[in-house]
Amino acid sequence: MTNLTRFDKLLVMASVYSTYEAKTRFSEILRKVRAGQNVLVSYHGRPVAEIRPIAEEETFEQRFERLEAEGLLVPPKDPPRAKMRPVVRSPGALKRFLESRD
Repeated sequence: MTNLTRFDKLLVMASVYSTYEAKTRFSEILRKVRAGQNVLVSYHGRPVAEIRPIAEEETFEQRFERLEAEGLLVPPKDPPRAKMRPVVRSPGALKRFLESRD
């Protein structure tokens, strides 16, 4: 079994362009990135940059479901029995407090 370096693993997953090639073929690189591919830019054979698609933002519900699926969030076994109530008992209390500080 061969030991691959981090760079070797990136080479398998991405296209590699030298800095000169990246400059002259930028439109081609953007087409690849829009298609979902990762592109590496190298300088003297060493990777210096990675161009990759931007991940789409998750909604709160999507993130919650993903974290639950990964086992990072666990739903409660017994839902809370007591009805939740607001901490502030009278509306506008914060506004009155801030006004009293002036």
